[in-house]
Amino acid sequence: MSAIAGSDLLALLAAIPLAALGGEAFLKGVLGVAAWLRLPKLLVATTLAAFATSSPELTVSSLAALAGKPEIGLGDALGSNVVNIGLILGLALLFGSLSARFGEIKRDFLLALAVPVLTLILALDGTLSQAEGVLLLALFAFWLALAARQAMQHRREGTAMSAAAGEESTGSPVRAWLFAAVGLACLILAGRLFVVGASGIAVALGIHAYVIGASVVAIGTSLPELVTTLLARLRGHDDVGLGTLLGSNLFNGLAIVGVAAALHPIQAPVGEIAAALGFGVLTVLLILPRAGAISRRRGFVLLAAYVAFVTATLAL
Repeated sequence: MSAIAGSDLLALLAAIPLAALGGEAFLKGVLGVAAWLRLPKLLVATTLAAFATSSPELTVSSLAALAGKPEIGLGDALGSNVVNIGLILGLALLFGSLSARFGEIKRDFLLALAVPVLTLILALDGTLSQAEGVLLLALFAFWLALAARQAMQHRREGTAMSAAAGEESTGSPVRAWLFAAVGLACLILAGRLFVVGASGIAVALGIHAYVIGASVVAIGTSLPELVTTLLARLRGHDDVGLGTLLGSNLFNGLAIVGVAAALHPIQAPVGEIAAALGFGVLTVLLILPRAGAISRRRGFVLLAAYVAFVTATLAL
């Protein structure tokens, strides 16, 4: 067993304050953009924030597919979805129940349930073909069109009652976008530092490479969602955290898997992906709001589901 390198420890320690600063800036930017566009924070979080925080996974999956290894993108996307809801939202719920009205998340909630089921059906022959990848991308474009239509409708309705909307101006749009961009860059860099540092320490401690990938790397690539969601909870913006996670799941399941499959057919044995897809459906079902909220005890159930998912994955 080799000694832990000082550089790995420094990278891990540097990731923590960088993630905190980046999360603060990104959240402030998202809120500023929502106010400037006169759109609900939930809608902006489900689209803009979710796409931004999932951009590293899109880059990784695209490069892997072009290199002839699209399975990397599939595994990252499916695993990240369980991390998003099971681990991240589970942790966020430990702070207390989360306000959520089913009517506001109905479309994205139902789609987040349907996408894993569709993926399983498409993979019954053991492969996700390029045509099936295009189908997933078409569904993603359709969802984007629905979100854009909702945004335009809200802006039309809000024009005459902008003063009553309760949204406070946070300054110029340039400032808001700058906060979002700088914050996202810090979050991505923090995620990279976390993966490098924690992976190096895990290797030095003799932990198996697959375990490192299933835990450290998965959490590192989801660090933007983790920090954004937890800070949104602490700042009282529950809709931003929930919207970011739901949107990220849809982005992962439709856009990332779709791009990877469209670039190169993916070998997807049902036995290997069934655990991720099954736990993906289970964790989404567990966030179904009741009486306008997701209770704190659901957080413990979600965390238990995440532990069960990691255990099942390691048993493959």
